[in-house]
Amino acid sequence: MRFSVRTILILAPLLLIFILLQSYFWVPTYEDQTRGNPDRLKEYISASIGDAAVLNPILSSDSASSVIENLVFDRLLDRDQDLRFRGRLATSWEIYEEAYFYCNETAEIPGRGTAGPDEIIKLLHQARSGEIQSDATLLNSLDNVREISLVPPQEFRTKQVVKGTEGGEDRVITIRVQAPCRIKLLLRQVDQDLFVSLSRLLGESYFSSFPSHLFVSTDPGEEMKPSPESLQTWAQEILPSIEHNPVILFRLRPNVKFHDGHPFTADDVKFTYEAIMDPRNLSPRVPDYEPVKQVEVLDPLTVRIVYKRLYSPAIGTWGMDILPEHLLNAQALQKEALGRGADPSKFTMRESLFNRRPIGCGPFVFREWKSDQYITLDHFKDYWEGAPNYERYAFRVIPDLLTQEMEFYAGTSDEYGVQPHQVERLEHDPRYQGFSGLSFGYTYIGYNLRRAPFDDRRVRTALGMAIDLDKITRYVLYGQGEKITGPFVKQTDYYNQNLKPIPYDPAGALKLLEEAGWRKNGEGWLEKNGKKLQFTLITNSGNDIRKSVMTIVQDAWRQIGVDVRTAVFEWSVFIKERVNKFDFDALILGWQMGIEPDLYQIWHSSQTHLYQLNFVGFQNQEADDLIVRIRQEYDYPRQVSFSHRLHEIIAFEQPYTFLYVGKWTAILDKRIVIKDVDSQGKVAYQRITPTKTGNYTFYFNRWIKLPEAPTFGAEG
Repeated sequence: MRFSVRTILILAPLLLIFILLQSYFWVPTYEDQTRGNPDRLKEYISASIGDAAVLNPILSSDSASSVIENLVFDRLLDRDQDLRFRGRLATSWEIYEEAYFYCNETAEIPGRGTAGPDEIIKLLHQARSGEIQSDATLLNSLDNVREISLVPPQEFRTKQVVKGTEGGEDRVITIRVQAPCRIKLLLRQVDQDLFVSLSRLLGESYFSSFPSHLFVSTDPGEEMKPSPESLQTWAQEILPSIEHNPVILFRLRPNVKFHDGHPFTADDVKFTYEAIMDPRNLSPRVPDYEPVKQVEVLDPLTVRIVYKRLYSPAIGTWGMDILPEHLLNAQALQKEALGRGADPSKFTMRESLFNRRPIGCGPFVFREWKSDQYITLDHFKDYWEGAPNYERYAFRVIPDLLTQEMEFYAGTSDEYGVQPHQVERLEHDPRYQGFSGLSFGYTYIGYNLRRAPFDDRRVRTALGMAIDLDKITRYVLYGQGEKITGPFVKQTDYYNQNLKPIPYDPAGALKLLEEAGWRKNGEGWLEKNGKKLQFTLITNSGNDIRKSVMTIVQDAWRQIGVDVRTAVFEWSVFIKERVNKFDFDALILGWQMGIEPDLYQIWHSSQTHLYQLNFVGFQNQEADDLIVRIRQEYDYPRQVSFSHRLHEIIAFEQPYTFLYVGKWTAILDKRIVIKDVDSQGKVAYQRITPTKTGNYTFYFNRWIKLPEAPTFGAEG
């Protein structure tokens, strides 16, 4: 029997539905599975639209990889259900500060003239003890001082690069430094206003007038002589008059093992930091650890981390998963390279098979990864907190959301992320337990600012004005979303609530485009200098919401005369070939954010290179300055104020069209509960409860699925 093309096109959707229904009814129910295989009760199965990219926490930047890494690896600390930091691989920590300033013997001390190092120390002790009258601000800073000591003069040499002129090569020259005495202050807590306070005692210009250039010169054997201006600039960098050095001292958990039996120690913490900072690894985590000055191993269970400047998010960055030093150090990589016939001098962690077969010290042990199909894990019997109740974990790649839904109903997947149009039907279904909340993140259209016409703010703003966001939230999200204007989490104080979303105004959009030189041609397309306003909007497959948004956006832009094409790519291709290589015009994507206001990785101009997260190429000097100030600010109201101004700049520049923050709903079978066993072996079951951020998987290691749902209280 022959069918026409038209008949095939008509029958194809019906055939797909038939196949899906067949699949649904042929898959054994959960009861059938457990009846024939009681081990199914011990296995948790999740589903994802995309596969993991690389299972190494210092290299990955995608959510699918993160899901697996969070189970295979462990970290020094994380946040508990009330958002307070709690120890994991670290049992405790102490945060304090070492502060330094150079003795400025040319400065006039108010009422005392110039003073040498010993006199300065004496003056500080007198003010501290009350012998000298001081105001409350100075006394508060001095009360925070535990010790005052003198660092003697030092002589050393350092290298500096002199840029070549007119295409000439750069040259490295040696600089001789004869540093004067420094005063060291050991503080109980970080005091960002310490030197402002000390200026009340030593004089307003004591620190700013330090003549660093007097202590720096070219090495006697150096033939090339830099300009006095260059020498002075270097002097200020080499001998800063003041220095804040916050310190975190971590005490580590004893008797923790990696999955291969090797003990976890402070060496692994230091190695993880060094691996992140190794430029050969191209880690996207570098911005979080660039402020670190030194990581010291004091003993196998104590590590001391010293920062080279104020860095308020410091403690939270050690929620980083820790790598096993013995498997990835230089010797291990060299051995692997030789064994695989690769050049050891060019072989980096990015090429290691470890990224496909990771070994951590987390609650689950890696077992198998079959690309674009599944990743399986086994629980770690020697996990320091006790083995998870689930003995196995399976991560299945199911790009089609309808198939994910069918698999969940059939019991071959244990969780389902409810789509907006299903919320009303499934949220209160008595068969399931549901969890919902406003996402810590947002969905956006990102423009490649390296390419015309997106290098023009007016074009970016106009494209945003042409989109009816109400249509998206109403018809695509079914009310399960809210408009958003900028890059901070909407539920936090850092989000500037005073900013209004870009209005839906197609006429205004055309006016802006006309200002930018774009006018409609005879066919109705926008044109400039004989070239149509034409580009491609892309997103990833497996996300029906993004594809629906893409359709609405394409239609809106075409209505104002933009010839926009669309393309959808499988997740790994989308990230590796398009996003990471900057090979796009515009894209639809989303960010999951933390509660901290540190936006350095995504928005700072230094993060626009390969494998970094500012892939749209946004650069703005005031924004850069604010991002750095937010990172160094310990005063909460000031941090919020800086964040609001940064929000204003990004909302004005429109490197993204900020679309919405979604409301999420997830459902689990009611038979999945928290299982606790007390010291006498008595078993108790509890409902799964989310944290303040809506994280319902917080107690995942204690989850288990029962043959029948237990009774809780009056629920029956």
